[in-house]
Amino acid sequence: MPDAFRHETIRIPGPVGGGFDHRSQQSDAGFDKPNSGLDKAAEYNPGSGVVLDFFLEDCVPGIKKRVKPGSVDVVVTSPPYNLGVEYGAYDDTVSRDEYLAWTIKWAEVVKDAMSDGGSLFLNIGSKPTDPWVPFEVAGVLRPIFELQNVIHWVKSIAVAKEDIGDYGAIVSDVAIGHYKPINSRRFINDCHEYIFHFTKSGDVSLDRLAIGVPYQDKSNVKRWKAAKEDVRCRGNIWFVPYETIRNRIKERPHPATFPPRLPEMCIQLHGLDKVRLVLDPFMGLGNTAIACVRLGVAFIGFEIDNVYFDEAYRRTKSEGTT
Repeated sequence: MPDAFRHETIRIPGPVGGGFDHRSQQSDAGFDKPNSGLDKAAEYNPGSGVVLDFFLEDCVPGIKKRVKPGSVDVVVTSPPYNLGVEYGAYDDTVSRDEYLAWTIKWAEVVKDAMSDGGSLFLNIGSKPTDPWVPFEVAGVLRPIFELQNVIHWVKSIAVAKEDIGDYGAIVSDVAIGHYKPINSRRFINDCHEYIFHFTKSGDVSLDRLAIGVPYQDKSNVKRWKAAKEDVRCRGNIWFVPYETIRNRIKERPHPATFPPRLPEMCIQLHGLDKVRLVLDPFMGLGNTAIACVRLGVAFIGFEIDNVYFDEAYRRTKSEGTT
């Protein structure tokens, strides 16, 4: 169960980075009516300011009460994985059947909140001794959503020079990114997680070049009719490393979170011009909110842990002043 209800708002007026105002609601006064206090947050209006709303509340009743059906264009989230991770306020050791039933419950609420052309980017990981979680989650969501894309979030990668040959600036073996070493004779180090891209219809148009990469062979720009400029689709392998930190407890006090760059790419891929409101039902440390500050789009997030909630608000507020 979440701690006592709280609502915090950050307003970023004018161009992103131009300063901010914020207000705090420590009780549920004024939020008895659906969507109360969220009218401004539900509009994408670049350049004139955005509103980011944070709720210390269970996302299932919270979304039903506070988010207008069809108002959310992008959801980027990473729920608990049911791997026995030690969270603060959530028990990650419930049975798999109970976990999957709960997954269906929150997914149905999220679907109702999404616009018809909306996207849900769902980050799910696993562990070598329990590799089925992502596939079981995707399976129970099959009657609810269409699985439009499967993205592999690569956190660490090693590339041998001999495997790539004469390849420009790569002159030696390369190993970049961060991973948790596994001391095992059976398992290899786990260096990636899944991002399942769900939509209601399966045919949502995307802005693929918004996160595109330059062509290595520049002759392709002239040779291929589809290559109108020196940028191509990145594909479904995304290398997004964690930032290097010195103290995980102080700098990343959450056992399972993604870097802000990941939700930033998801939102851009959906198409920034189509985004009025972004939702994260499992807000954690607020990295989806930070991505929204950087992109200048409205945000609403839910979290049941008071410590994570405070950290999400603090970090997002700090991002708004940089």
